[in-house]
Amino acid sequence: MITQSLCKLEAPDNLPTNKQAAGAESEVKALCLKAIEILVEESNVQRVDAPVTICGDIHGQFYDMKELFKVGGECPKTNYLFLGDFVDRGFYSVETFLLLLALKVRYPDRITLIRGNHESRQITQVYGFYDECLRKYGSVNVWRYCTDIFDYLSLSALIENKIFSVHGGLSPAITTLDQLLELSDQQIRTIDRKQEVPHDGGMCDLLWSDPEDAVDGWGISPRGAGYLFGGNSIVFEKCGWLLHLNALESRGIPSKKPPPDYFL
Repeated sequence: MITQSLCKLEAPDNLPTNKQAAGAESEVKALCLKAIEILVEESNVQRVDAPVTICGDIHGQFYDMKELFKVGGECPKTNYLFLGDFVDRGFYSVETFLLLLALKVRYPDRITLIRGNHESRQITQVYGFYDECLRKYGSVNVWRYCTDIFDYLSLSALIENKIFSVHGGLSPAITTLDQLLELSDQQIRTIDRKQEVPHDGGMCDLLWSDPEDAVDGWGISPRGAGYLFGGNSIVFEKCGWLLHLNALESRGIPSKKPPPDYFL
């Protein structure tokens, strides 16, 4: 079934204008259930090996994503990390998200999907994904299957134990990676990601915060969720390998402003 789904969605002449292009409702349900089996085993901080190609917001731009794979290399030959916001705004959010899910199920170790602020039931009812599912399938069932997946997506990725990647940014509520990691069932999980995106707190901040050069420390975000943060914000304790701490930086405060590409 997964192979058939990939063939449908990857066909070069396939114009995804209706539900047949993305698969029948029963096929979508089966794909989503299989994806949950894989995603539930992943951590809040999913470890990723290099080399890896990192991709930002897709927002339902199905053909742009297919071109991305042509230029960057097809999966599984190329290892991919997608930083969320797969849906909304574009016309082909259903096809975009289902292709990524099919690739995740087929090649779970070669593609990593983390959650963006648009992977939210509330947001998708405003910015297009809900309406697209209703228009293409005549019901909201496919939207429900997909939004259930959102709750299982990792919140961040750690590349080669050196590069911390999130969709949004940092949070004053999270000062160590241990607060994100789910190490075992016996340990307390500081962040339970299997929920709708809350309006505040660490999980919200990771998906909504933004880096801002003009901000000293933490600032109020004009978006109404998350924070603006400057390069002098405390990043993570116990990350000397990342911040190159010295005796004057024992609290994880960089001695100088990080380079622009630090906030991936």
